[in-house]
Amino acid sequence: MDCPFCSETVRDESLVCKHCSRDLRVVRPVIVEIHEVVSELDRLRSELAHVNAKLGRLRHPFRSPLVFGVAYFLVPAVLLVAAHVLVTIVLNVSPLYLRLASLIVPLPFGLAVYARERVGVRGALLLGIVTATFAILCMLTVTGLNDNVPIIPGPWIEWREAIEYGLSIALAFVTGNIVGFLIFQALPRMMAGGGKPNAVAYNMARALGQHVGEEQLRRRARVIQNLMRTIGPLAGIVMTASGSLYTGLKGIVGW
Repeated sequence: MDCPFCSETVRDESLVCKHCSRDLRVVRPVIVEIHEVVSELDRLRSELAHVNAKLGRLRHPFRSPLVFGVAYFLVPAVLLVAAHVLVTIVLNVSPLYLRLASLIVPLPFGLAVYARERVGVRGALLLGIVTATFAILCMLTVTGLNDNVPIIPGPWIEWREAIEYGLSIALAFVTGNIVGFLIFQALPRMMAGGGKPNAVAYNMARALGQHVGEEQLRRRARVIQNLMRTIGPLAGIVMTASGSLYTGLKGIVGW
């Protein structure tokens, strides 16, 4: 914590500030209480953002779906189809560039749909699947008309390639969404550093060593809780990004 007298950093369990030698026994409970209040305010602010997003959709039942559909469905789909036309028809270069574009394009839209609309992972996955399906149908149509070939895939290998391509786009949406959650919710909570740790974090802190003071136990539990809040989203980012890369590039690089 920071000393309220000299603003220097001291240990949570310190009784006297090592910088200004002021007594901290009286003010420390107040500081802890303030940290808990700030943490609770951050939690309420996050919940209020979710509620406001839902209320906005309820107040404008027609405008909100239209804006949502254009911003998070139509625009990324158009960008994906434009990348397909540019790579396969205009430039006629390696499809690797198309797959890379299809991994990069959905990421910011997945992030934005969480940051602005507070849509979670399931919603982002559904949005990614719908966008990918529409974009791939448009790509197949463009390819069929340009090359004078059937629009609908014939052999199973072509169907599998289209499915893997769509799954890659959908997973990229989810990756961006988890990044948004990490940036706009998990990291701010961790940086606030206040609040009473939950029971799971306390139990884990006690299991690591019971013969410590209450303040040290609280600090240890808070560190564990912060790790729990960040490890989950980070693991989700790694898994979805890896899945998106694998499904998107396996047919190109021969995985």
